[in-house]
This record gives sequence, C-alpha cells and structure tokens, in this order.
Amino acid sequence: MPSDDTTPVSKPTSLSLWAWFTSLFTTISRPQHSYDMVEKSGKKNVVVIGGGFAGGTAARELSKKLSASQYNIILIDARPFYTHLPALARIAVSAEDQLEEKALFGFEKLFHNGNGTFKQGKVVSIAEAAPGKGGEVVLESGERVSYSALLIATGAIWPEIIQLPETNSATKSHISTWRNKVEKANHVVIVGGGAVGIELAGEIKYAYPKKKVTIIHRDSQLLNAVYPAKYRKDIERRVRSRNIELLLGDSIDLPPSENVNGISTRNGKSLPDVDLVIQAFGSKPATSFISSLGSDVLTSSGTVRVNEFLEVVGHAGVFAGGDIIDWEEQKQAAKAGGHAAIIVANIISFLQGQPLKKAYKGSPELILIPLGKSGGSAYLGFLWGIILGDWFAKMMKGKDLMVGMARGQRGL
Repeated sequence: MPSDDTTPVSKPTSLSLWAWFTSLFTTISRPQHSYDMVEKSGKKNVVVIGGGFAGGTAARELSKKLSASQYNIILIDARPFYTHLPALARIAVSAEDQLEEKALFGFEKLFHNGNGTFKQGKVVSIAEAAPGKGGEVVLESGERVSYSALLIATGAIWPEIIQLPETNSATKSHISTWRNKVEKANHVVIVGGGAVGIELAGEIKYAYPKKKVTIIHRDSQLLNAVYPAKYRKDIERRVRSRNIELLLGDSIDLPPSENVNGISTRNGKSLPDVDLVIQAFGSKPATSFISSLGSDVLTSSGTVRVNEFLEVVGHAGVFAGGDIIDWEEQKQAAKAGGHAAIIVANIISFLQGQPLKKAYKGSPELILIPLGKSGGSAYLGFLWGIILGDWFAKMMKGKDLMVGMARGQRGL
C-alpha cells in the first residue's frame, strides 16, 4: 500500500536507510575456473575504464586491497571529473544551490593512501595479447596503456540535456545553455515518461511552479512494465498532483531543438504554445570501442556479454560492470555498487591465479524518483512490493540527490 506519512514510523537517518537500501543487492560466492598468472614478475597494471558508479567504486576498493608495491591502479576517464548522474536533472534546469559545484568533482581523493593514478583520455580500442594474458588500452591520443587485468565501466550515452561534454569549460557552457532554455520557455514538453523524464518534469515544476510542463509517453502508463501497475499508478498520481500534464499512449516526431513553435502528436493532439521540447529517452551503452575485442563481445543492443563473474565472455581477466552489461535488470546507479563488489573480488582472484569466487545473481528491482526537493515516490521490489512516498523520497534523495554521500564515498 502506498505510504505518505499515514503510518506512524520512526524515521532513521538517510545514511542508515541507504546502508539498508544498498544491502538489498546481494552476492553469492561460488568457485569456478582459474587462470595462469598474467606476469611472473614486476608490477602489474590494473586498468579501470570509466570513473562512474561502478568504475570509480571498484578503483577505490582496489586501491585499498591491492599492494602499491605489486600493482599500479590506473583509472581512465574521458572527463576530468566524476559525474553524479542523480543530480543532473536538477543541475540542468536550475542554478539553485549551485549543485554542480559539489556534484561534479575530480578524482584526486578517490584512491586510498594515494594508491592509484587518474589519466584523462578517451579509449578507442583494446589490444588484447591473448585471453588471460593482458594487453593494451589504446587512447585517442595514440597513447597505449598496458594492463594485466581490465575493468570496463563506461556507462551510458544519455539524452542531450544530461549528457555532459568532456571538458570543464564545455560543461559549464552546456549547463548554462540548458538553464537558459528552460527559464525562457513557457511550455516545456518532455518526450519520454521514464525515470529521467519524470525527474526532469519534477525539477522544472519545482523550480518554476507556474511554468507549463507536459510529459508525452508512448505507453499507457509511466515507466515500463518491469514495475507493477500499482506503482506506475502511484507515480502518475504524484506527477499529476504537481500540475504536470500527461499525454499517455502518444508520441511525437522530435522537432529541431531550437525555435520550436508548437507541436502536434501522432494521435493528432495539437499543443500550439509549446516552445521547448526535451528528449528524455534513448540512452544507450557507451561501448562502441569494445568491439575491438571481437565481434561476439557485444549484443545487438550494444551491451557487453558477461558471465556470472561479470567477466567478459571469452576474455579472461577482462571484466565489465554498470549500465553496459548484458544482464536482465534495469540500468541503475544503485546496482553498480553490487557489480563493483563482485568485480573487485574476482580481479584479485584472477591476479593471484585463484578461481573466481564471486558470482552475481542480480538484485530486486528498486527505484526512487524525486519530484523536486519536496518529495516523490519509491518502489522496493521484494515481499509484496513496497511503495514509499514523499517523506522517503525527500529524505533519501530529494534534498541533495545523494551528493554528500557520493562525495564521502570518494574520499571528499
């Protein structure tokens, strides 16, 4: 049953709630195959591509567990800063709290005791010596970085409004441009009623209560069928209660991003006053360079084929985590911590020539959608399916979008 503070409960701190929340992502130990040591002498490079939720978490944990006298931990990312994705919808539409100053931060404190190196660069290919024998990561600059073990965690390419450029200056310009667009618009249409679209609508309405906001979603309910109808109805009710208009079971042909002067939907609905259209669907895995490992590494949708140890199928010592893996689960930041724990344990086993011991078994489907700072809704997919309302969303995510927690987890 939905809960909106109707049942007296004691409210734990957001930190203890988050510990409970993430503890739901469980792992199972299981011995399996083993490998020869990649090298017999000298320090080995452990390379992580992507400094987001999965890659950054794994790099930090590896820096604590691997000896600096034996291993070089190298984190490579195209951007010079970590991108805290849960904050990007708010950052894109409002300058309130200047959230980008805290949510986008460098990697200088990521490694325990300085046991690691950050390298900014865009990876264009992987040159594997042989499965289980290491290889080299090739950067756009032409530089080649050797590895004994490799983790690929490059995340997704997102809709334009929350897809940040690769430099600090371009990112500042991107944020400023989108804020100006939203501020000047009279009627904003968001195409896509998934979590990104709903959060964007909530943030715009919270920042500009009098602005007209409409979500167009091709399904008859918000989100997708992974979530039960009762939760989809709950989030719809909360969206409508904030005077956000919904056109469900409909879609549009995306107009040019500039100079929009009204739109018509495919079902014939005319919205003549629309002057800004925001695409909020169509994220895809950032994996094009991974095909250099072999034509069978990627699925037709671009995700990476992995086994239960989150090791790339057919490529011993190469692991993948986060949004890019071919696993039947929703792509969410909360799952990345579970991926990282599995991968760290298995990288260490691989480097030591031991069987891979940690198998990933997936996790319950959980989602937490804020609608601005004032509330939102959460679904916890266990027992009978638990729905929590505004107080939970506000305390867990709405206030600062977990920026403080993310900074703490990365040594800040």
